[in-house]
Amino acid sequence: MEMDRTSIIGIVLIMLLFLTWQWVVAPSAADIEQQQRYQDSLAALTETELREGGELQPEAQTDPEEATLSDSARLAQYGGRFGAFAASAAGTAEDVVLENDLLKLTFSTKGGTIRQAELKQYAKVVEQDDDTEVRLPLLLLEDEKNKFEYVIPVSGVAGEGVRTSDLYFEPTLEGNTLRLRAAVDGGGYFEQRYTLDDEAYLIDYDIQFEGLNNVLASTNGTVQLHWENHLDKIEKNSQYEANYSTIYYKPVDDDTDYCSCTSDDTENLNDQALKWVAGSQQFFTSALIADDRFASAVLTTVADRDRLQEDELKTLVSDIQIPVGTSGSETFGMSFYVGPNEFERLRAIGYDLSDVVSFGSSIFGSINRWIIRPLFNFLSGFIGNMGIAILVLTLLVKMLVYPLTYKMLVSNTKMQVLKPEIEKIKAKHKDDAQAAQMETMKLYQEYGASPLGGCLPMVLQMPIWFALYRFFPASISFRQENFLWANDLSTYDSILRLPEWIPFMQGHLSLFAVLWAITTVIYAYYNSRHMDYSAQPLMKYFQYIMPLAFLGFFNSFAAGLTCYLFFSNVFNIAQTVITKNVIIDQEKLLAKLNANKAKPKKKGGFSARLQEALAEQQRQAAAAKKK
Repeated sequence: MEMDRTSIIGIVLIMLLFLTWQWVVAPSAADIEQQQRYQDSLAALTETELREGGELQPEAQTDPEEATLSDSARLAQYGGRFGAFAASAAGTAEDVVLENDLLKLTFSTKGGTIRQAELKQYAKVVEQDDDTEVRLPLLLLEDEKNKFEYVIPVSGVAGEGVRTSDLYFEPTLEGNTLRLRAAVDGGGYFEQRYTLDDEAYLIDYDIQFEGLNNVLASTNGTVQLHWENHLDKIEKNSQYEANYSTIYYKPVDDDTDYCSCTSDDTENLNDQALKWVAGSQQFFTSALIADDRFASAVLTTVADRDRLQEDELKTLVSDIQIPVGTSGSETFGMSFYVGPNEFERLRAIGYDLSDVVSFGSSIFGSINRWIIRPLFNFLSGFIGNMGIAILVLTLLVKMLVYPLTYKMLVSNTKMQVLKPEIEKIKAKHKDDAQAAQMETMKLYQEYGASPLGGCLPMVLQMPIWFALYRFFPASISFRQENFLWANDLSTYDSILRLPEWIPFMQGHLSLFAVLWAITTVIYAYYNSRHMDYSAQPLMKYFQYIMPLAFLGFFNSFAAGLTCYLFFSNVFNIAQTVITKNVIIDQEKLLAKLNANKAKPKKKGGFSARLQEALAEQQRQAAAAKKK
């Protein structure tokens, strides 16, 4: 019994000693976590080494704790992948901020790039399921898939070279200047330097190769910058936004050009030096401008929805060749614009950067830039609401073309006064439409009337309409500007959600578009009451069908445009009613027509030639009938 007690005590003591030993020598939770991170970093590093140039690959993750490795250990672990940059291959990613009253830039020491840019004076509006709207900070360059990396060919490193997105940069903040430096063994470094001035969206951006002439492999005179910008949806009408988003670029010796706005596109510019490259959305742009020039570039836009994620608008990829010499100290100067598409601000930067504002490149673009834009700027100087400014613009345009409108209405009134005579001709030749048409043209010639007299004002206003079609969705002045029920004049003014299966309506109903269609029908009815459609009876119905058919077309247009068209119709109706019933004296007009009939007529002219053509056509028809 005594022996059993001793055995039990011995076993318990042995177990206590064993547990104590386990507790002393076992790794702590922190040690376990560190070891796990180490294993993850090795797996990520292996994945990085398998990367192929130009393909979109997962970003390598580096263990922050590896920064404590000795130089010899780091060289052993990272030397094959990073060469002389092994000293910067491990570290901890930190955020550093530069900001002014307009812009807040958040940089990451991992890669030394802008992680996100907040535009303080603008907001992103998100529409909820219950139709309420939430205002969020407006961020550019914030997508986690973005890349802005230099591919540096380094001696002893296989493949294209070291990607700066895999390096950790040492930050130094001095006032409004941020230096981000990736060191190499031996004292050299690659540095990115950003300077943000007050009241500016333009960032002074320089890169410097210091003491790397013995580190770099053959560069062929250039180093590649790979800029991958995944554009997120910002605006309410993402389809509209996508159509205004692409890569713009400015060749040094040529005009601004751009990639396709509606489909996948690649522009290979290996033989062209470029002044700048810009990834532009509907109202905001991120542009890289060379102090001198970029050697060349390959620019790619991805618009195919099957290749994009659901929340992505487009993907813009720019592979830019940066000129680099062979000296021990090389600097390449640039500027980085991250901000709104404000025409005057971009124009002040120069180099035709204002071309990223999508006013158009034809004569309509010139009308927008040098007529409509300055006019709106003038009006907005003393009119606080952009909707009222549109109303005033409509009034000014109508006043400008009113002399021609008056002539049009006089011509229409002539048709109205002559209608009894035209009815007599139709009754006389009720079985011969060609004879009736020929005699009607003769009647017009005798009385000095023309059925085409009302076309000129419409033709003259068409350039303004086409220009405004591009102006409202491109001008940031109308973005999120309220007027009546419309909360954003740069996009559609939805008052009712519709089922998606309804064709052409895109799931909503725009009230300004509906009002435009209604007033167009009213205007067409009032103008055509006294017109003769016997020769072309379908035209009588087409003028009513056309506005309804175009309702789906205008339903997703910018509310500023449909608002202008609605106001234009209202002024047209008012001008027509007042001019025909108050200003034009029909009795005096009839007397003038009778006086015209009594005057001897000159031979020739359009009406005479048309009459001769109709007569010849009638003779040919009669001859064919006899045969």
